[in-house]
Amino acid sequence: MLQIEDLSVKTGDKVILKDIHLYIDKGESHVLFGPNGAGKSTLLNTILGNPKYEVVRGNIYFKGHDITDMPMYERAKLGIGISYQSPPALSGVRLNTLLESITTKEMNRINEMAEKLNIKHFYERDVNVGFSGGEVKRSELLQIYAQNPDLIMFDEPDSGVDVENVELLGGIINHLLDKDKKPSERHKSGLIITHLGYILNFMDVDKAHVLYDGVIACSGSPNEILPEIIKNGYERCVACSRNKKCVVGK
Repeated sequence: MLQIEDLSVKTGDKVILKDIHLYIDKGESHVLFGPNGAGKSTLLNTILGNPKYEVVRGNIYFKGHDITDMPMYERAKLGIGISYQSPPALSGVRLNTLLESITTKEMNRINEMAEKLNIKHFYERDVNVGFSGGEVKRSELLQIYAQNPDLIMFDEPDSGVDVENVELLGGIINHLLDKDKKPSERHKSGLIITHLGYILNFMDVDKAHVLYDGVIACSGSPNEILPEIIKNGYERCVACSRNKKCVVGK
């Protein structure tokens, strides 16, 4: 689904990502850990095609297409979607109007998902205007559901929300990524950024990566990497990377 080879990225004069290699198969979900400023959001924005970020080396392939120089709208048409950490408020744009303009599904299915997310009563309100943190996240997931992308990226879906909302969001993300289906029937892939890992208590991921100082320092089982991060921070992953022993739980 997604293949990133030898990717280095800069914004302005500063190189943020260095020599990134990442492969996500169809039906797989990967989680990306890392401290603030490590380059996690930069990676998602680069995959999305945000022109603020310049690829200085390497390539990005999506479903067999080289999208390295492709504009954002063409990547979206191919099937890449994102749930932002802090999306803007859209004054004058009602949520139901936005959903009707972007959906690839029948509106009755959108309404059913809106009921599950407890967001349908916000249809007549302007998008994200006066929404709480949890309401913004639920609105983002409803928009993603309407767009129906093949690769879904989530930028810290558990930040700024309470435990009850995290559990709800985790369950819906599982559904969006086909985790309620047999592995052979899963067609959606995901890349999730989480800083604290709370949402992993309520959803399933196949592989974890640690991004540190612009490089992938460690990859392996999320069930082994997350407890290590909680216990020792990112120090072991960095030491592991320097010693060229970068796979945990293999």
